[in-house]
Amino acid sequence: MPDKFHARIRSAIADEQLQIALDLNARNRQQAWIIAHASLPEPWQTLRRRGHRIRAEIISDLDQILAQFVENAQQNGLIVHTAEDANQATTIVRDIAKQQNAKLVAKSKSMLSEEIGLNRALETDGLQVVETDLGEYIVQLRNEPPAHIITPAVHLRRSDVGQTFHERLNVPYSEDIPTITNYARRTLRDVFLRADMGISGVNFGIADQGMLCIVTNEGNGRMVTSLPPVHVALMGIERMVRNLDELALMLSLLPRASTGQKITVYTNLIRAPRQADDFDGPNERHIILINNGRHALRESLLSEALYCIRCGACLNACPVFQEIGGYSYISKNGSISTYSGPIGSVISPGLFGHDDFSHLARASSLCGACKDACPVGIDLPKLLLRIRAGEINTTQPPLNRSNPPRFLTTGLRLFTWAATSPSRYHFAQRLAGLVSRIISPRSSWMKLPAATGWGYSKDFPRPASTTFQQRWQKSTQRKPGQPTEILKSRVTINSSSPPEQIKKDQSDLRAEFKLMLEALGGEFISCSQSNLSQKVLECLHQADVKTIQSWGANQFTETLLPALENAGIKISQDPKPEIKAGLTAAHAAISATGSLILTSGKERPLTASLLPEMHLAILNKKDILPNLEQALSLDEIQAASSTVLISGPSRTADIEMTLTVGVHGPGQLYVFCLEE
Repeated sequence: MPDKFHARIRSAIADEQLQIALDLNARNRQQAWIIAHASLPEPWQTLRRRGHRIRAEIISDLDQILAQFVENAQQNGLIVHTAEDANQATTIVRDIAKQQNAKLVAKSKSMLSEEIGLNRALETDGLQVVETDLGEYIVQLRNEPPAHIITPAVHLRRSDVGQTFHERLNVPYSEDIPTITNYARRTLRDVFLRADMGISGVNFGIADQGMLCIVTNEGNGRMVTSLPPVHVALMGIERMVRNLDELALMLSLLPRASTGQKITVYTNLIRAPRQADDFDGPNERHIILINNGRHALRESLLSEALYCIRCGACLNACPVFQEIGGYSYISKNGSISTYSGPIGSVISPGLFGHDDFSHLARASSLCGACKDACPVGIDLPKLLLRIRAGEINTTQPPLNRSNPPRFLTTGLRLFTWAATSPSRYHFAQRLAGLVSRIISPRSSWMKLPAATGWGYSKDFPRPASTTFQQRWQKSTQRKPGQPTEILKSRVTINSSSPPEQIKKDQSDLRAEFKLMLEALGGEFISCSQSNLSQKVLECLHQADVKTIQSWGANQFTETLLPALENAGIKISQDPKPEIKAGLTAAHAAISATGSLILTSGKERPLTASLLPEMHLAILNKKDILPNLEQALSLDEIQAASSTVLISGPSRTADIEMTLTVGVHGPGQLYVFCLEE
C-alpha cells in the first residue's frame, strides 16, 4: 500500500473526535436500519433479490433503456445532453450558465458533481456556487469534500460546525443544533430565492415515462428544482429504472438502506418544464447523461458495481470505514477519492484507474457486512478480491499490480497447503492456538510489518482455550457418531418477536395514514365540510398567522377561502418571505407511508407547500391509497409536469446524527381530513 494511505489511516485512528463521530454514525444508522426493515411488506431478502435482478437486467440492456428514456424525455420537453467524460459534462453546464447569464447557482447534493469537479469549473467562470444540503454546505464552508456519500459532515462534531458558522457566517457561536440549523436556513433561503440556475443530481430516471426522480429530506432538492428559472440535472447513465413499478421497489429499498426511513420526506417526480397552465416552476429543464467511464466499467469484471443505488449502507456497515472514515480513501498521490467505503474501493479503481486506486481494495476485512447490507445484493467482497488480483478486464490477463509482500504470499501458500487436508488443518489450528496464547500478552509491544496494516490500533486477541467445536459438543453432550437429528430437539431457537411493527388494517386506510403521519411528526385533524374553515382558522390563530400563501379557490370547497378572508386572513398565491403558512389541497395520500401527493398545475403554486414554515393540506378521506405502487399508477401523476410526495415535516440529521425538524422546507405539517 502507498505510504500516504498508511499515514492517513494512522491519523484517522488516532483522531479521538473522529472516532466518536464515526461510532455515533454507525450505531444510529444500524439501529434505524433494523427498525425500518421490520416494517417491510415482504421479507428483506426477497426484495433485495428482486432489486438485484432488476439492476442486473437494466445494466445488461442499458443502451436500449437509455434510448427509450431520451426519446420520452425529449417528448416531455426536457433538453437532453450526453457527456462522455467530466470535461464534456462541465463544459455543457458552463455553456448553459453563460446562455442564461447566470451569476448565482443553487446546488443540491450530487456526488456526480463531485466526481466531475463541477464546482471548481463553474467558479473558474466567476459563478457563485452554493451547496444547499446542510451537510454539503458545512463542508463547503470548510473547503472540504464530503466525508460520506449520504452524511457529508459525518466527521464533524457540533462544536466544529458552530465554530465554522461563527467564523464564516459571522453569527454567534452556538453548539445548539436547532440554532445552528436555523442559521443555515436563514442564509440559504436568500440563495434559493435569488438563484439564476438550480443544479441537482438524479436518483432514478424512469425510461418509459421520460421522468426524473429526486429524493431528499431537507427540502433543498425541491427548492433548486422548483424556484430558479433553469434546472440542470446531472445523471449517471446507470441510474435508470424501466418503469414506475421498478421505481416503487427502489423507493422502498433506498431510504431504508440509506437513512432507516420507509420513504424520504420529499420524493420529487419531474416530467417536464413549466407548462402553460402551471403557476410556477423552471422554464427550462436540462438533463446531462454522463458516462465518465461507466461504459468501460460495464464491460469489465467489475460491472456489478454499476448496480449501486448510492444508499451508503455498505459504508455504515463496514468495520474498516467505521475506523478510518471517508478521508482515508485516497489515491496514490494523496487526493481524496470521491467515493469511499467498500463501494468506493471498487468504483474508484473501476472508473478512475487501477494504478491510482487499487490499493483501496486492501482497506477491507472481507467480512461480507457490506454485501449483507446492500439493498440490491452487490457482491462487494468478490469485486474487492478481483481488484486485489488485478482481474479487471475480461480481454486482458490479470494486471498483477497489487504487489503483496513476499511474506504474505508465502503465508498464503502455507495456508493453502494446510487447509486442503482436514488432518493438517486441525493440527495447524491447535498449533496456532498454542503459539497465539504465548504471544498475545506481548502483542502490545509487538510491531508487525507495516505492509500488513495490522497493529495500528488493535492488540492480538488472546484465543479461547477450547475450540468452538469442543464447546458445542460439551454443551449438547454429543457423543461420537451421535446423529445430528437427535441434537435438533436440544437446540433452542430464538423465537423472540421482531421490533414492534405497525399493524396494518386494510379496512381502514384512514387509521393507518393517521398513525404514520403522526409518527413522522405531522398532525392529523379530522373534520367535515361544515367545520373545515373553523378548524383551519383555529390552527392559523394558534400560530398567530395573518397571511397565507394558498392554492386557488377552485382547488378547495367553495366556502373555505371566503371564510378565511371574512375572518381577516389575507390570501396570496405569490411566494413572499414573510408568509409563515401555506395552504394546499392533496391529490391523494398513501396510508403505508403517511405521504401526501401534490401535483403541479393551474392555481397550484409549488412554493405553497415548500417556502412557508407551516404547511396546511386538505385531504379527502376517499383519496387515501394503500401503497406507493397504486399511487404511482395515478394518471394525474403521469400527466403533471411535477409531482411531490410529502412525508412529514422537513428534517435532517447531518450534525452528530441528531434529528432536527424544519430545515429548508416547512417544520410543521397539518393534514385536515374530510371524513365525508
